[in-house]
Amino acid sequence: QVQLVESGGGLVQAGASLRLSCAASGRAFSNYGMGWFRQAPGKEREFVATIDSRGAYPVYTDSVKGRFTISRDNGKNTVYLQMNSLKPEDTAVYYCAARYGSGIGWTTATGYDAWGRGTQVTVSS
Repeated sequence: QVQLVESGGGLVQAGASLRLSCAASGRAFSNYGMGWFRQAPGKEREFVATIDSRGAYPVYTDSVKGRFTISRDNGKNTVYLQMNSLKPEDTAVYYCAARYGSGIGWTTATGYDAWGRGTQVTVSS
């Protein structure tokens, strides 16, 4: 099973950018589709973005379309989430997740096999 470690979170002002990284170790990273989820205080964990094992077919939740970009570098065993024009409502703990296989568009948390421990993103107004 793949192990995941997120980094890149922090405290920023509204309108700023952050890039989250998720480093994978263990089994072949290129066999896994990857996703980003987030959980704000008192709320359910929600889907943010996903990308397939080859780095194609990105899918985003509506609230981040045009602002966030998911990408991956299979040579570096890393998936990224570039977040631009951040808003206070983007404040949450962000988790990366891995799902074994070549499927696309996995937007539900229950479909993922491995999770990181999360990185905090706080956006002040």
